[in-house]
Amino acid sequence: MTYFPSLLAGLGAGLALIVAIGAQNAFILRQGIRREHVLSVVLICALSDAVLIFAGVAGVGALVATAPWVLVLARWAGAVFLIVYATVALRRAFRPAALTVDRGSRAVSRTSVLATAAALTWLNPHVYLDTMVLLGTIASTHGNPGRWVFAAGAVLGSFLWFPTLGFGARLLAGFFARPGSWRLLDCLVAAVMLLVAIGLLTGS
Repeated sequence: MTYFPSLLAGLGAGLALIVAIGAQNAFILRQGIRREHVLSVVLICALSDAVLIFAGVAGVGALVATAPWVLVLARWAGAVFLIVYATVALRRAFRPAALTVDRGSRAVSRTSVLATAAALTWLNPHVYLDTMVLLGTIASTHGNPGRWVFAAGAVLGSFLWFPTLGFGARLLAGFFARPGSWRLLDCLVAAVMLLVAIGLLTGS
């Protein structure tokens, strides 16, 4: 149980970064509502996150090992970024949007769907900042092997969120169509980001 806090920290940080309203979540919700290639879409999104997260942890960890001062700089830079991220989430909470999807009936091939899911993941510049830089930096503050436990928690968050959104889409569509639902989610995201930022600044 020594590394359980690292696992929970990774789970919380990972979820806070991926539940925000965006094109990827809208696409997964759309496929879930249409019941089209849902498992394939969920797997490609979750596995992509896993690859990026572990790559980020390995890269940042190697950098810190050769230049320990990078960790101090990364700790402060990460805290500042998280505070800004939390502020943006709070601003969204005061002006919440709704997540809507196209309910068109025309079937789409599996290849086309997977290509779109991959593009929404790998061609989004924010995903590299979130998974490789931010999560990699935070993970490094948990030491070794704690950083890998943190990464596992973040990956677990992806494997919990994407299937929930995809396979629960018919139940969740109404929930996410209400701006108030995103207000609640954004408030939770802001709270988690602020807690992680405080942890970075205090070294806890």
